[in-house]
Amino acid sequence: MTVTVRPATRADIPAITRIYAHSVEHGTASFELSAPDEAEMSRRFDELTTHGFPYFVAVLDGAVVGYAYAGPYRTRPAYRFTVENSVYVAHDSHRRGVGKALLQALIEACTEKGFRLMVAVIGDSKQAASIGLHEAAGFKHAGVFENIGYKFDRWLDSVQMQRALGPGASKPP
Repeated sequence: MTVTVRPATRADIPAITRIYAHSVEHGTASFELSAPDEAEMSRRFDELTTHGFPYFVAVLDGAVVGYAYAGPYRTRPAYRFTVENSVYVAHDSHRRGVGKALLQALIEACTEKGFRLMVAVIGDSKQAASIGLHEAAGFKHAGVFENIGYKFDRWLDSVQMQRALGPGASKPP
């Protein structure tokens, strides 16, 4: 059972939508309150890939079991060398190396594209698996926004982490 990571295609949108919907409806990784439909997920996919951001899926036993992408951290021009990552794994595929494989592929792709910093904005400080995944990939804690979101009748924190890519800030771009 080897996890295969490959670039996502529009044909993967139904699986991506299902994975994300479960996360929105049952978890705190996303602060969305209602799961977007396939049309909206397609629009988001197109927005990222049209602008050259990497977007991957993980396949295990022939099924898409996770996805990851990088997008702009912020829209102001000075942030153009910084990306924010998103990694989602199907609820029945946790602890199988899917997240690790996806995050590693994303780090490599963003480094190759010349980005210098990757930011992780992790919903809920109780997301120990996501925080641990990022720590294992070389991310450092950059802070916590406490009680910044409200979902499932409780306040949620947002953990901020960061990782240098390539030479990071040691050289100008």
